Amino acid sequence: MRMILVGPPGAGKGTQAARLLDRLGIPHISTGDMLRAAVRAGTEMGRQADEFMKAGKLVPDDVVIGMVLDRIAEADAAEGFMLDGFPRTRPQAEALDGALRRAKVTLDAVVLIEVDDDLIVGRITGRRMDPETGAIYHISYNPPPADVAARVIQRKDDTEEACRERLAKYHSETTPIIPFYEELGCLKRVDGVGTPDEVTQRMLEVLELGAE
Repeated sequence: MRMILVGPPGAGKGTQAARLLDRLGIPHISTGDMLRAAVRAGTEMGRQADEFMKAGKLVPDDVVIGMVLDRIAEADAAEGFMLDGFPRTRPQAEALDGALRRAKVTLDAVVLIEVDDDLIVGRITGRRMDPETGAIYHISYNPPPADVAARVIQRKDDTEEACRERLAKYHSETTPIIPFYEELGCLKRVDGVGTPDEVTQRMLEVLELGAE
């Protein structure tokens, strides 16, 4: 299974990615993690990326795509991969599609987890973190135990203002990739509202993987 996972911040991509990866046994390719690993390993692409990052610049798309191609050529990706965090824009999606075609790699699916903005805001603004243990709670779905409730905090990026800024950026930059992949015929839409088990089941169904 060669796939890309897409969805707004707070849609549950992390939870669902972990579940699918366990089921499929394929590597999770996060471009952020991949960039850091390539820099540490001192690869040619890693050295190029490091130069841009040290200069405070964004790593060019062609460098990121080159690293993606290098990564999916590794042995553990022979049976597939899950790409997460890239592409973020339609030009990136178009460039990646061209590069994959030239490399004779065919995507099986682009899975879009859909959740209404207001629901996402409720999910994110309700998060609370225990600064001593790093444990994450939610005031509605997973309240902190009484003995830690007094010390939990709301992280700065979990405020409504910060959340809506991230959503606005997602809609302006990333949403345009959806019609692109729809035109290619590989987009799979999944309702992200419900329990994690329910969402996982929907993902398995759209990927035609059967029940858990």
